[in-house]
Amino acid sequence: MRFPLLLVGLILSFTLSAADKKPNILMIAIDDQNDWIGYLGGHPMVKTPHIDRLAKRGTAFTNAHCQSPLCNPSRTSLMISRRPGSTGIYGLAPWFRNVPELKDTVTLPQYLKKHGGYKTYSTGKIYHGRYGRQKTDQEFDVIGPGASGKPFPKGNKKLVTTPFGNHRLVDWGTFPHKDEEKGDWLIADWAVDQLNQKPKEPFFMSVGFFLPHVPLFATQKWFDLYPDNDSVLPKIKRDDRDDTPRFSWYMHWYLPEVRRKWLEENSEWRSITRSYLACTSFMDSQVGRVLNALKKNGLEENTIIVLWSDHGWHVGEKGISGKNSLWDDGTRVPLVFAGPGVKPGQVCAKPAELLDIYPTLTELLKLPANKKNEGHSLVPQLKNAQAEREWPAITTHNHDNHGVRSENWRFIQYADGSQELYDMRKDPNEWTNLAHDSKYAEVIAQHKKFLPKENRQPAPGSRSRILTYKDGKVIWQGEEVKATDPIPGLD
Repeated sequence: MRFPLLLVGLILSFTLSAADKKPNILMIAIDDQNDWIGYLGGHPMVKTPHIDRLAKRGTAFTNAHCQSPLCNPSRTSLMISRRPGSTGIYGLAPWFRNVPELKDTVTLPQYLKKHGGYKTYSTGKIYHGRYGRQKTDQEFDVIGPGASGKPFPKGNKKLVTTPFGNHRLVDWGTFPHKDEEKGDWLIADWAVDQLNQKPKEPFFMSVGFFLPHVPLFATQKWFDLYPDNDSVLPKIKRDDRDDTPRFSWYMHWYLPEVRRKWLEENSEWRSITRSYLACTSFMDSQVGRVLNALKKNGLEENTIIVLWSDHGWHVGEKGISGKNSLWDDGTRVPLVFAGPGVKPGQVCAKPAELLDIYPTLTELLKLPANKKNEGHSLVPQLKNAQAEREWPAITTHNHDNHGVRSENWRFIQYADGSQELYDMRKDPNEWTNLAHDSKYAEVIAQHKKFLPKENRQPAPGSRSRILTYKDGKVIWQGEEVKATDPIPGLD
């Protein structure tokens, strides 16, 4: 009888040790990905089978929003769980470590390493650009290849000549190249290689894909998924901006991203739309490669997966392409959690914010909360998608411009006091601004209560897409914009 008892003891010991093992974390970031993801229903034709499969494995949020519709402030907010108005980080610079009062801020990977003993890995785009990728930044233990839009067309010639400086990255289309040459393929390759080594110690691995950020280049096979006709175009309303404040134009006043007017006049709207869809499907295939490696190496069951995008992207809606807006097209993003502690097969319509990721992970891991976090844990919704949520989702673009997204409404207030209000149940495209209708005064009052109390001026060193408003003056990139100035790309 001793042998069976010994065997039972060994099995029990193994079971207990496996149960006590800390879960790994795989964080997958996507750049400029709007709600054109299958499970979100943002585009009826989009094909994202791997992200959709992940959504079914866990809890998928359909009303998740970024804290800023621009890379650097959005990613900074997520990684430190503080709002842009609390830090003054609004533009593509500065790196928050260069702001004296923020330089010692404990980021998500640092917190997991300090309090959970996690080994931290990173590849691709997690912070903006090259921020956080230097060993001296002390953000990650192991750093893989950075994000890249390569390869570019032969001779680095643009496929599309655009106005406003003909920016090199504002380009789209296809040309002869291979999927294996693309930056996102190399990022997935590195992540797969790390997972194939079957890390023994608990890990936090962040994998940041570049696409569908511009340039929107994909190989022909991905374009072939989508018809070359106008059925791919998003729904629009021609006079959509007639009831929006002029200040809404200041948010994206003079940018390299082109207006829909130019796209239509130059027969490029369909092309950029197909390019965005093609890049989204290619990116999804790389997410699939990483998820497959996790499963193949026996790591799936003990790994918390969180997938997100830093902000949305317009493809002609509201008359623009690109980001820098406070409407759903600019703020709504995929957000999915799966793995230990997450109820599978859930879809949650409660408002969620990207800065909630930090406190959510610390609670899932049973680590002490970081009291400096401004986000709120989503664990109640990960257990029950219908759990009440006290807070709406708030997006900020430059100081004093905020969008407040509750379950049924979107309220926007700009720095000059002008407002927008949309009933998202009846008007999901945000085509009818109700802010001037007195019968919605109480709805506006309820949403105004959630406007951030702290609205710092841009941090020292701020640059690129910086908008300020003071004493009735609008300053865009250091130059005053007057009420009589023509709207770039429109007038």
